[in-house]
This record gives sequence, structure tokens and C-alpha cells, in this order.
Amino acid sequence: MPDDAVSAGIPPSIERVLRLFRSMGREEKMQALVQYSKKLEPLPERYRDIDRGAFSVPECQTRVDIIPEVRDGKMFFHADLNARQSPTIAAVLAIIFGAVNGQPPATTLGIPADFVRTLMESIGLGAR
Repeated sequence: MPDDAVSAGIPPSIERVLRLFRSMGREEKMQALVQYSKKLEPLPERYRDIDRGAFSVPECQTRVDIIPEVRDGKMFFHADLNARQSPTIAAVLAIIFGAVNGQPPATTLGIPADFVRTLMESIGLGAR
């Protein structure tokens, strides 16, 4: 990823994670992903009983519901998935949510459309 990635809309905290992953070997990356997957917070109780049809990620092999929330002008994202069954997805969401939660909507809206592909390549999972 070029050094101008931050100016391209990728939050600085994600850019730091990407640099870290690029410096690791494959085994280290896998261990780091497991650790990140454990950082994904569970879905808040207030969202447990809502109809999640509108929040399901289409075309994902694993069922993932991503629920956005705006509080005091800041975005917060919550996810519901089986993290034990899909630790890579949980790790990716933990990395992204760690960067955008608590930020103004412009932070999320400024992330480039090809960001997920860039992220997956940087963490060594570009073929997925």
C-alpha cells in the first residue's frame, strides 16, 4: 500500500495495523488475526431482538449482521457473527471498527471502495 494511503481515506489507525501486518510472516499474521478476532465486542443487548434482515452482509459465506448507530454525531458499528467459526471475519471487523467507531460519519464515508481488498491483501489473505 502506498504511503499516501492515509490521504486516500484510510484512517491512520488502520494504516498502522496494515504496516504491522506487512512486516510479519504468515504464521505471525495468523496469530495476530486470532488476537484481533478476540477484540470484537459482542452485539449490545439492545440489538439482540431487532429484525436484522436489513443489516445482513450480502454475498458473505458467513452470516454477518452489521448494525450502524449514530450517537452524538459519531458513528458506531456493531456486528453479530459466530467469531469462533469465522475468526478472520471477526478480526477484520475488529480492525475496522477500532478505527471508525467514535468517529464522525465522514471518516467512514471517506474510506476507499477498494479498501477491503487492500486490507485482505495486506494481512495476507488476498486470494479470499
